[in-house]
Amino acid sequence: MYNKEVGRPGFHIESGFAALVLQWMEDLSDRELERLLTENIAAKFFCGFDITEKTPDHTYFCELRKKIGTSRLEKLFNLVNDNLRSKGLVSNVFTFVDASTMISKLALWDERDKAIKAGEEKLTNSNVENYAKDKDASYGCKGGDKYWYGYKRNVAVCMKHGFVTKVAATTAKITDAKALKYVCPKGGMVVADKGYCTRDAARVMEMNDCHNGAIKKNNMTAKNHQKDNFISAIRMPYESTFSKMDNHVRYCGLAKVQFQAFMQSIVHNFKRLIAIDAPPIFS
Repeated sequence: MYNKEVGRPGFHIESGFAALVLQWMEDLSDRELERLLTENIAAKFFCGFDITEKTPDHTYFCELRKKIGTSRLEKLFNLVNDNLRSKGLVSNVFTFVDASTMISKLALWDERDKAIKAGEEKLTNSNVENYAKDKDASYGCKGGDKYWYGYKRNVAVCMKHGFVTKVAATTAKITDAKALKYVCPKGGMVVADKGYCTRDAARVMEMNDCHNGAIKKNNMTAKNHQKDNFISAIRMPYESTFSKMDNHVRYCGLAKVQFQAFMQSIVHNFKRLIAIDAPPIFS
């Protein structure tokens, strides 16, 4: 099936999606991806193009993302995970859950100036949407002193082989515990940090028939230091999942940021398949 509506020549949509996978594998902009497909033979072959075949320009990829859309990409993400599960590569026995920053803008100086001119004392979550271009983004805080403007990437990672099984982008002001409902597995043990040691998170785990493996806060009387040290140690290898994902938002709006989160997770899972030398998951 050729996509005649996107790009002038009309490219095979599978080749276009392979290019998007390559884009997130190599962390490329649309223009950098256009140049790579023009100059790199291996990249051409990866996307199904012949050596002399014309490849898409940068405008094609923007239109392709719109045509695929977040909902279709979610179905593809779930299809990949269903196949991983059918091959025994994913289970719900132990699931690592965490959230990371997705920075929409490093500084909001123009927006701050507009707010001050309008009589505001400063930009906060109560007024930033009145001045910022991205109405879905907000301020977030992690660890009590790390502030950023943008979103959060919430993920669930199967601790059997490190595949991302669920991912949800939320606005930055949503706490990790309140976002757990979007990525909580069905059954098994949820291995989480202190941010998930709340009543809200415990209720979500109970509703999904999960054992609560969140590290307890230091001021809790029921805290078991030896147990929590063990949980912290087994969590450590999976925290690197975020280090391999760009934490800067490329798009504006929650739906498009969710698209980015899905693409990053799909590419992460493809890389894990190579790392563990897994058999083909599609027959």
